[in-house]
Amino acid sequence: MDIKHRMIVFDAADIEAESAFWADFLDGTVEKWSERWHAIWVDGGWALGVQLAPDHVPPEWPDGTPQQIHLDLYFEGVDAHTAAHERAIALGARLLKPAGDSTAARGVQVYADPAGHPFCLCWTPG
Repeated sequence: MDIKHRMIVFDAADIEAESAFWADFLDGTVEKWSERWHAIWVDGGWALGVQLAPDHVPPEWPDGTPQQIHLDLYFEGVDAHTAAHERAIALGARLLKPAGDSTAARGVQVYADPAGHPFCLCWTPG
């Protein structure tokens, strides 16, 4: 099987907010293919899709409505993670679970994007 592209697609009741969040966070751009579908482009390639789902119910991580998918984004070093954390929060993400020790050499924090999809910002030794 020759798969040409792999795509992660997020459902969102507010397609504009969801698209803007991920495009801004990943330093990409939004291409509005229709009122129901947006493509997020990063570094010249199609990175994510966002589709309108008017009845989307955000997951309640960790014990409520189950998540459908989540992303783990890795950074080298605590400083890079701190910058990513500040950027995510400024763009509208919510911190769901802070790391036990934010100064440790490696760690994870869990967030929710504007549509409520959980994602993790992880760091490893730089």
